[in-house]
Amino acid sequence: MKKFDFKNIRFGKVDVNDLNDRTLLLNLYITQLLTLIIGIIIIFFQSNHKFISMFTIQGGWKIPIWGSLFAIAVLGIDMLISRWVPKEVSDDGGINEMIFGQRPIWHIALISFIVAICEEVLFRGAIQHAWGPYWTSILFAAIHIRYLQHWLMTGMVFSISYGLGWIYLQTGSLWAPIIAHFIIDFVMGCILRFGKEEEEQST
Repeated sequence: MKKFDFKNIRFGKVDVNDLNDRTLLLNLYITQLLTLIIGIIIIFFQSNHKFISMFTIQGGWKIPIWGSLFAIAVLGIDMLISRWVPKEVSDDGGINEMIFGQRPIWHIALISFIVAICEEVLFRGAIQHAWGPYWTSILFAAIHIRYLQHWLMTGMVFSISYGLGWIYLQTGSLWAPIIAHFIIDFVMGCILRFGKEEEEQST
């Protein structure tokens, strides 16, 4: 049996253009799995905080309504920003375009759902319980490193995170921010997908 040589592992900054689609997806799914595991572990060690209770559906239609309305508000603001602000301000180095640009709709939906579940369990479900929505949102903005070079996008990410935390507090259900997170990512992914398709057809 061939032994794996850990000495060959190298850490460093990777150029987006050097990543192939398989590596990018593998990195995405592994990162999200680790995010979910860390979130569950944190929740497990928090007193008076049960994992199942976060996913309550009490409140009926209030939960999807809160999530949908927040997502619509975020998408509306993003449309205004993209209309009046130069494109380079919202540039993330091409990561989102690589993730969603060539993807079929079902895969965009799958990625959006996985990201929404994993990130909301960690940030709203685990970290917000200990730190509150403000400091959780600062951490959430900080880990989106690709946006930190532009204050406007960093502020947008912080505001979205704070809003997700707020609707979680209002509804008492993690499903509200999950629904909002999913809609935002799915719509943005579809815009990137079909926007790129239109660009290729026009050239």
